[in-house]
Amino acid sequence: MKALSKATHTVTNSPIRKMFNLAVGMKDVVSFTVGEPDFNTPDNIVEACVTALRNGAHHYTQNAGILPLREAVSDKFERSLGLRYDPQSEVMITSGGMEALFLALRVLLDSGDEFILPDPSYTNYSRMVYLCDAEPVWVKCTPENGFAYDPADLEAAITPKTKGFVVNSPSNPTGGTTGLETLKALAEIAKKHDLWVLSDEVYDQLVYEGEKPVSIATLPGMRERTLVINSFSKAYAMTGWRVGYCAGPADLIKNMIMFQENVCACVNTAAQYAAIEALTGPQDKVEEMRRVFAERRAYVVDAFSKIEGLKCYAPKGAFYAFIDITSTGLTSEEFAKALLQEEQVIVVPGIAFGTYGDQFIRLCFATAMDNIQEGIRRIAHFMEKRR
Repeated sequence: MKALSKATHTVTNSPIRKMFNLAVGMKDVVSFTVGEPDFNTPDNIVEACVTALRNGAHHYTQNAGILPLREAVSDKFERSLGLRYDPQSEVMITSGGMEALFLALRVLLDSGDEFILPDPSYTNYSRMVYLCDAEPVWVKCTPENGFAYDPADLEAAITPKTKGFVVNSPSNPTGGTTGLETLKALAEIAKKHDLWVLSDEVYDQLVYEGEKPVSIATLPGMRERTLVINSFSKAYAMTGWRVGYCAGPADLIKNMIMFQENVCACVNTAAQYAAIEALTGPQDKVEEMRRVFAERRAYVVDAFSKIEGLKCYAPKGAFYAFIDITSTGLTSEEFAKALLQEEQVIVVPGIAFGTYGDQFIRLCFATAMDNIQEGIRRIAHFMEKRR
């Protein structure tokens, strides 16, 4: 038989999946792995979908998505960013934020190109770059910089093959945000080296301590070289609905739409009508979820401050805690496997998110407070045995 593509060898299952597989058959497991809200989609959004189905929303839509949803997205960006995107030519609807990321990279990258990513960062970034037969280039992002790029380090990573870089604020896996001064420096680098920026803002509704995230697209000269990517998954507890959206330069969007036509035609029709309700309907459930996550965040940070040998950096956004395990002398996979075997607690080894991430574990606190309390109690016991 003819050989399979080289992508099947460069793209592998992540350590997250390995942890899931190790836990199969175990009882009384506390899991901190899945990065999705533990809430149901708000009722008004569900009812909008049901109504759309009853009214005949059973057929293909435009590849870019239904115009009323693109208009609602354009209005959302105008409210939140102060930027107006043409819903006809600068906005598209995708199958989750993930498809927007992949379509953008597929439009931008040729074989051998490079794209810069934070280390640590969302696992799928690098795999998507590999699927485009391009090379990811990681730039270490440390707690001292709030897990954001050091602009000097990013600029040092640029080569003639570099096409652009990803900004993810608030970030998965760290919960870190990129401040205005750093974004200004990154913007100047992007303009100086003529780079594209993919701004992944899917956690923009989940920020704490009154901090409002800034989009790099709002800075002078950046709208025309930035694709802003968002999703209904996190803010509206719609992970399974698979509806995302993005806005950017018309030529980039036009080609992404063409690719979408040849990949999945369009996003689920009824889900698009539900997404309109998400953006235009009551937002009280969004605030309620954010408040609950804020309470859990406060508990997690305080609880880990009392566990000798571990250090938790208070996340400014999202629903993840990134825990420094350096003092244990274990790799992140060794730590995660031992914790699962001894205490039946699943966390994500930081190596899943990049080489620098290997001195951390990620704990997702999008789970009930009882689970959080019990899981951290077990982690504390795990550490006590190693003193």
